[in-house]
Amino acid sequence: MTFLTNGHLSRRTFLRGVGAAIALPMLEAMSPAVATASQARKAPARLAFCYVPNGIIMKDWTPTGVGSGYEFTRILKPLESYREDLLILSGLADHNGNDLGDGPGDHARAGASFLTGVHCRKTSGADIHSGISADQIAAQAFASQTRFPSLEIGCEDSRTVGNCDSGYSCAYTNSISWRSPTTPMPPEVNPRALFERLFGTQDFRLDPATRARRAQYRKSILDLVREDTQTLVGTLGPADKRKMDEYLSSVREIEVRIQSAEREANAPKPGIEKPTGIPVTFSEYVTLMFDLQAAAFQADLTRVSTMMIGREGSMRTYPEIAVADSHHPLTHHRNNPEFIEKVTQINALHLKLFEGFLAKLKATPDGDGSLLDHSLIVYGSGLGDGNRHTHENLPLLVAGKGGGGIKSGRHIVYDKETPVANLYMTLLDRVGVHPDSIGNSSGKLVQLSQV
Repeated sequence: MTFLTNGHLSRRTFLRGVGAAIALPMLEAMSPAVATASQARKAPARLAFCYVPNGIIMKDWTPTGVGSGYEFTRILKPLESYREDLLILSGLADHNGNDLGDGPGDHARAGASFLTGVHCRKTSGADIHSGISADQIAAQAFASQTRFPSLEIGCEDSRTVGNCDSGYSCAYTNSISWRSPTTPMPPEVNPRALFERLFGTQDFRLDPATRARRAQYRKSILDLVREDTQTLVGTLGPADKRKMDEYLSSVREIEVRIQSAEREANAPKPGIEKPTGIPVTFSEYVTLMFDLQAAAFQADLTRVSTMMIGREGSMRTYPEIAVADSHHPLTHHRNNPEFIEKVTQINALHLKLFEGFLAKLKATPDGDGSLLDHSLIVYGSGLGDGNRHTHENLPLLVAGKGGGGIKSGRHIVYDKETPVANLYMTLLDRVGVHPDSIGNSSGKLVQLSQV
């Protein structure tokens, strides 16, 4: 098979085999020979949203000091080495997460309005209604440029229907991404299904027994495309060969981890039930899903993603940090120091896992920088104080520089009641998407690109 035409490798090139097609990372050979050096290095911007449920202990989140001289708090401490890659934002609010006369249901409203800026309809039936989320506005704009308009990823099973929070549908707690006001985008929670969707094997829709039979007759997905790989690598320069080796090694590493998790899932474990391919420990699970997300960005399979570390009202326990109590009840701590300490430990663990994602992005070359340099990643929650269910002064940060679109390395405090949707308006503007509005947005944020 011929890959290069006039010395130029198409950006849409795939390594193909029987039942598999692997996209490629950005290579120098994908830039026309006549392109200037600056054109050859230009990389696309990526936009990601990482959601954590049930609020955060704000006294251990909010930095002391503003501007570049802020001090990292206990929860943010895992990110300290990324100071120059971060914007910590205080004061932003999600007004439409409040009850507005609808009574209880703050967890459902927090998830549904976080990226939409819309007060969702209180119903446990099929007549759900929210808004179009910021990620899907971007996805629609980028749809023609990548294999997948967006990825929706989660780390907690969301296969539930009906009433999940005081008369609100489970659709509101299970997804932060909405393609239309009536169409939530459920996250994929199974690593194997996500891997096979991303890297082109064609059996991810089959039942587990059929997939298992097929797995006996094939090895790695990389084996399926070995011939194409060898042909392509023979046409590349030294730098591209190195990049291909790093990329394919990353794909294989992820595949091995999924296979290991599947073997563990099939081993006798009385009292433990989990979908095939999900690692036993939560930390391994989250890390694997983050790595899949990074691989999708690296191969430019998508430029937009959402990641739900947990869904609102999450009852997950964290035995790996000796927290045996369920997350949601702990957040209603009523100022009990023991409960507050356990929630703080959970919050810090989430940030530690997020730090691993940032490390992966920063270590992955991309154009004239790294994937992190060319990404804008929002991390936060739709609740501030989980004990009081507040939707003001949300815990939020933005990681990455978006290709130079923002000035990071600072803590910025905004006026009370500034809509969080203004943040999304600004970030979308930085990646070349210009909606008229998002939910209750009132404009763009100042200070993101200047002191």
